[in-house]
Amino acid sequence: MSFNYLQKMPSPEDIKKELPLSDNGKAVKEKRDKEIADIITGKDDRFLAIIGPCSADNEDSVLEYISRLAKVAEKIKDKVLVVPRIYTNKPRTTGEGYKGIATQPDPMGKPDMIAGLKAMRHMHIRAIEEYGLSAADEMLYPENWVYVDDLLSYVAIGARSVEDQHHRLTVSGFDVASGMKNPTSGDFSVMLNSVYAAQHPHHFTFNGYEVETSGNPLAHTILRGAVSKHGNTTQNYHYEDLMRLIEMYDKMDVVNPATIIDANHSNSGKQFKQQIRIVHEVMHNRRFSLDIHSLVKGVMIESYLVEGNQKISDHQTYGQSITDACLGWEDSEKLLYEIAEQA
Repeated sequence: MSFNYLQKMPSPEDIKKELPLSDNGKAVKEKRDKEIADIITGKDDRFLAIIGPCSADNEDSVLEYISRLAKVAEKIKDKVLVVPRIYTNKPRTTGEGYKGIATQPDPMGKPDMIAGLKAMRHMHIRAIEEYGLSAADEMLYPENWVYVDDLLSYVAIGARSVEDQHHRLTVSGFDVASGMKNPTSGDFSVMLNSVYAAQHPHHFTFNGYEVETSGNPLAHTILRGAVSKHGNTTQNYHYEDLMRLIEMYDKMDVVNPATIIDANHSNSGKQFKQQIRIVHEVMHNRRFSLDIHSLVKGVMIESYLVEGNQKISDHQTYGQSITDACLGWEDSEKLLYEIAEQA
């Protein structure tokens, strides 16, 4: 019942010096940060498609996926801004299982946090430098932010983290769009309180310093469905859910009311193929209601090279998820073109 200190972590400055982002890469990220911000604030009427693997477990397969994604993104850029999911940290409900490349660079090997930080950073840099796509990642551990704050264009706070004060306050210091998911219970009030906290200034300790933040006006909600006390999944992407969210937003002292629909997780009951139907319903509701069109800024889709998922082993299928099941590439490509047609 104690801590065993294994190794001292390198400073963010040391990691960034070893794995720097080029000046061209910085310009790419800055441009995409502004584009995403303009969509969240309503200055840009394009639609966000935040899409990619459940977990970025293998650099080669993830970058092959992003190379394909970049080609589609270029074709639909007038209607849709594509943001790849490069999720390097994975929450585990029981604390067991694969926790992401930032913790475990080799899914078959032992945890190595220093190697993991480098692997995480290297993958994000390649996506920017080689394909011009700065990415989204989940901020599972707030202390990791300082290692990737020059790389990410979108941050998600997960359903298990959104009630945590440290996460909320940390987001208040971000300068990029940050989505706060509804908790697993589905409570909209908890989710909106997290947005309120993230949008306002705070005074707290972070990264070994006493800090003040100015608040993040780009903090917004993500609807991911819920699980009842009986263990049943319930959805929250329907028309009625969105109208209720609009009413609740109106009563909050926040700016830029916006939401992203997570098409997987409890919204699909983890039936990954349902993501296609869910996205189409979301697009229909945006066309039906101007209020919903204004509120819903994008969708989040879990997608990889090969559909489904698999267990971690020494004979894994290349490009198939080792965590939640994902759409395969063919379905994903088709869906992106359909989103562009309906956006």
